[in-house]
Amino acid sequence: MVKSSRIATVRAPNPSAMTLQGTNSYLIDGGNGEGICIDPGPAIESHIRALASAAEGSKFRIRAILLTHGHPDHAPAAAALRERTAASVYAHHRSAVPHDLELDDGEGVQVGDRSIRALDAPGHTFDHLVFFEERERALFTGDVIVGEGTVVIAPPGGAMRPYQATLERLARTFDNASIIYGGHGPPVTDPAAKIREYIEHRRQRERELLDALSAGPRTIPELVARIYAQTQPLLWPAGARQILAYLIALENESRVRSTPVNRPMTTQEEAILDPDWASITGEGDAELASAELGASSCEPIRRYALIR
Repeated sequence: MVKSSRIATVRAPNPSAMTLQGTNSYLIDGGNGEGICIDPGPAIESHIRALASAAEGSKFRIRAILLTHGHPDHAPAAAALRERTAASVYAHHRSAVPHDLELDDGEGVQVGDRSIRALDAPGHTFDHLVFFEERERALFTGDVIVGEGTVVIAPPGGAMRPYQATLERLARTFDNASIIYGGHGPPVTDPAAKIREYIEHRRQRERELLDALSAGPRTIPELVARIYAQTQPLLWPAGARQILAYLIALENESRVRSTPVNRPMTTQEEAILDPDWASITGEGDAELASAELGASSCEPIRRYALIR
């Protein structure tokens, strides 16, 4: 457990390429013997015990469990922690995770002297919320922003333009935030700079994609090989899902058009577009990879071109 002020980080023991050092769960001491848990994490018994023990050590009982989103490294422990504490589980109205109460955009939760405000934050998923703790001006961003690196935006569970709009809204609304507690990695002590970095990263990746298409029509595997040339080929299937998210947005905006390529996929194309995630991430992360990166398309391979 890492404690900062009345906010404590309890990291789940699930480190991997998908989760970095592990999923961050957060405990907030609300005073008066009551507290909040944000993202109880995976259903690992030792982690659930660690959350309960940390709350007990801080002399409060968990009264509210808040979920940023329903991915399997963030939400499954909610049921067991609820059973142990009798806390109410709060989630987005689109969440498929069992919950007691729904939080709409702008709604708040008050526990003790701590007020948490929810922000609808689609993009990584469509059931994603970001939370703002007003006293310490702390943003809890789940998988919208993490402590190191960037996050996956992949269809069908995620979409690029809603994600970019979420980042822009965070920049406008929380320019006074003092710290970001992401779903993975260390805290971010310069929130405004981190949000700007994320916004620019997405713009830069789109410029790279458009530059590649300016040289002529390309398939997603061809785009991945060019744009992610400095990335390990093992990660190219994840890059392909990101590229697809951009292309869907650009095609909806009538800036790009696609046509089927009337031939079977090559072995390399199939490895990029229709991978066995377990062979890439390992069996332990296959469920998470499928949830985050989405089901592969069984459609014929397509070629994308700029509309000039």
